[in-house]
Amino acid sequence: MKLVSIYSAAGLLEADMLKAFLEAQGLKVFLSQESVGRTLGLSAGTLGKVDVMVPAEQVSEAKALLTAISEGDFEDIEYHEDDDVPDAQDLDT
Repeated sequence: MKLVSIYSAAGLLEADMLKAFLEAQGLKVFLSQESVGRTLGLSAGTLGKVDVMVPAEQVSEAKALLTAISEGDFEDIEYHEDDDVPDAQDLDT
């Protein structure tokens, strides 16, 4: 499987959030960071950069989602009490 970098995140936190979002949309996502950057917990500069990668056949869909994020298409999503979201206490059991 050929992986293609679609975004360079400034640190693992940003990369993990983007990975979770893209996976929720049904994409396979992989993160790549220099091992010394991960070991030292760097989030700035070349060693802090984390490449967000997807399989080549999912690049266009992933880039479309990144564009939608940058245009604010996901900013107005609201949670409603009748949505099927488990309570935090339900997750502990």
